[in-house]
Amino acid sequence: MKTFIAVTIAGSDSGGGAGVQADLKTFSALGVYGASVITALTAQNTVGVQAIHDVPPAFIAEEIDTVFSDLVVDAVKIGMLSQAPVIETVAAGLDRHGQHNVVLDPVMVAASGDVLMAPDAVEVLRRVLIPRALVITPNLPEAAALLDSAIARNEREMRAQAEKLLAFGCAAVLIKGGHGTGPESVDILVDATTQVRLASARVVTAHTHGTGCTLSSAIAAGLARGLPLTDAVRQAKAYVSAAIAAAGQLAVGAGRGPVHHFHAWW
Repeated sequence: MKTFIAVTIAGSDSGGGAGVQADLKTFSALGVYGASVITALTAQNTVGVQAIHDVPPAFIAEEIDTVFSDLVVDAVKIGMLSQAPVIETVAAGLDRHGQHNVVLDPVMVAASGDVLMAPDAVEVLRRVLIPRALVITPNLPEAAALLDSAIARNEREMRAQAEKLLAFGCAAVLIKGGHGTGPESVDILVDATTQVRLASARVVTAHTHGTGCTLSSAIAAGLARGLPLTDAVRQAKAYVSAAIAAAGQLAVGAGRGPVHHFHAWW
């Protein structure tokens, strides 16, 4: 029987709700074996990020080569890359190991509002890593930051920003509307030929820690299992929506709690 394998290249969340921990939970929930390359350590909980310790680029390269030389990797999810040299190291690693099923979540700010990416790293992300991604998954503030523009106020502006982001060289863009308003949470998937609107009922909850990490890793899990991109995104959207809806069942921390990755089992 085929074992589907996905690798997360991202930062660690010591509180367990986001980052590598959320990615591995998501992979497991969706039937995919997960491995990891840790790019940063965070002292983090549901209240906020107290400290960040960046992993040296040379060690990240060693992690990449060790994992990819042994495992037959079906998809890669990339999350927190806080420094420009780390971004360049990850891009070089993707090239060395011929990885193309890449989901890039351009993590810039934590749900708590803490900044997770150095300002000079944003330009390197645009130039070096986005062109190597099958799909990027920015939320509304991240899309605006990548384009040095105002935050999209409606679906028309979301589509326009997605098309501009395509010019950076990725194959597809998924702009997430979780930061928007209204009864529906609308994400828009755009590639060179199609635009797909994905809507779900907006869940009113404070417990959304790790939502972006979970969505991008769920897309990677779908790709690892052989789904076409649009189907992988639809599956991921449904999974995350259910995980957000069930988040109140968990009693974790005093702040913005995590989504419920194992809502279907617990």
